[in-house]
Amino acid sequence: MSQLPIETVKPKIRLKLTKGYQFVKNIVKSNYLNTVCEEARCPNIYECWDRRTATIMILGDVCTRACGFCNVKTGKPIWDDKNEPFRTAMAVKKMGLKHVVITSVDRDDLKNDYGASIWAETIDQIHSHVPDCNVEVLTPDFKGFKPSLLKVFNSEPEIFSHNVECVERISKEVRTQANWNRSLDVLKFAVENQLRTKTGMMVGLGERFDEVIETMEQVSGIGVKLFTIGQYLQPSKNHLPVDRYVDEQEFKDYKNIGLEMGFEFVKSGSLVRSSYHADEGL
Repeated sequence: MSQLPIETVKPKIRLKLTKGYQFVKNIVKSNYLNTVCEEARCPNIYECWDRRTATIMILGDVCTRACGFCNVKTGKPIWDDKNEPFRTAMAVKKMGLKHVVITSVDRDDLKNDYGASIWAETIDQIHSHVPDCNVEVLTPDFKGFKPSLLKVFNSEPEIFSHNVECVERISKEVRTQANWNRSLDVLKFAVENQLRTKTGMMVGLGERFDEVIETMEQVSGIGVKLFTIGQYLQPSKNHLPVDRYVDEQEFKDYKNIGLEMGFEFVKSGSLVRSSYHADEGL
């Protein structure tokens, strides 16, 4: 991936320690939960937690993969917490959420179902204890193992999301242990099972404008209805470098083009992430 001149300025992150932020932080901490907001150093954590929303990360905080863009720890997981689905539901209830996003690390070490049973139980527990809350899941690919996907599908999340992350040409460099076509198959399988389906990607990794449009066409063509696109920000010097900072007009163009090609919902902007204002996608 070539390092091109940075065309525009890096987007600014607004730090705002409010009562809402502290409220969510306390609940997450007291229930011994992990959040992708913290682990991935999401730039929107202050805004989202102030709105009393958080993306809860299940199955531990150690991932079996080492994607070049991601700040989540990688290694050999030692997670063993069968009570996590219930604690997650209790945290959602305490926060009084109407919409929650659940995600997880990749658990390729769990050969029986790659963690899908915990996923299904978490969804079921939230639906049982917080029936007015919509559950959006942002899942790994489960190695494309359909029985695992069906476990998640059968728990009927209101939105099923799996990210393609980037354009196909650079996918192997960005997600070394993932597979572009497998991600498309996961999304297609979700659509075929009549789930409201969502995906997202980053820009600023070396892709071209036409490749982004082609990616949007591919996922729209298989029936995905919700799409997010945001600026890649390098978490540390050990991660992939930023190729360029995309200007806001280009993000507006992506949104307009996406709506024209049939997406029902497009969130596009420099600080947009998969779960940013996720409740707007229903």
